[in-house]
Amino acid sequence: MRPVIGITCGFNNNVLQVRPDYISAIKNSGGIPVILPILQQVPSAIDIIDGLLLTGGDDIPPDYYHEETIVPPEYLKMETRERIDFETVLLGETISRGKPVLALCYGMQLLNVVHGGTLFQDIEYQVQKASDHRKGMHELEVIDLLRGNRRNAYTVNSSHHQAVKEVGDELTVFAIAGDGIIEGIYKRGHTFCVGVQWHPERIFYDPLSLWLFESLAEKAEEVGRSRGSSINRHAR
Repeated sequence: MRPVIGITCGFNNNVLQVRPDYISAIKNSGGIPVILPILQQVPSAIDIIDGLLLTGGDDIPPDYYHEETIVPPEYLKMETRERIDFETVLLGETISRGKPVLALCYGMQLLNVVHGGTLFQDIEYQVQKASDHRKGMHELEVIDLLRGNRRNAYTVNSSHHQAVKEVGDELTVFAIAGDGIIEGIYKRGHTFCVGVQWHPERIFYDPLSLWLFESLAEKAEEVGRSRGSSINRHAR
């Protein structure tokens, strides 16, 4: 039974949208992609999915991590609070039910903020001698084996200007760029709750990116089998 993976979507001119790369990455890793609109019935959404993909987005307003805006306003493009608030509840409920999560770019930043962490509001403005993370490719080092992932160095794509500053509670760094910017975190003690700063759906066949999506699908399939068994028991 293929696992159902919920995919969050963003706003663009009051239109809900999601890039097709997210959908194809879930499909090609063995999952069934289901788009989750921004809605109030979070428990109902969690009931139908076996795993969650938090997609990219715009900037999280600094008050969500108890800071004032310290960079010029033109450096920031704020995500809607409606989306942030919905995905905060969605993420918390998914984790509480033990279902796997893969959080990408803005999604990783939200994962960190939800756990009490903070962000660099703009890397160029706040981090001396940082690389340009807004575009291009860069290397990173995996500094924790993260359950069987054994290669140390990777090259990934980059299209962000914010990043994790203080790491949230119960989160561990597993990947870091050459300039010290945190590129990957995971939640300790959870079956699979991983955030990465790059966009693995755009370089899907890269070994590390492929591993991320296949791990999400594998863990979600385990949840799906358990959910199916529960349904069968109730149907008897």
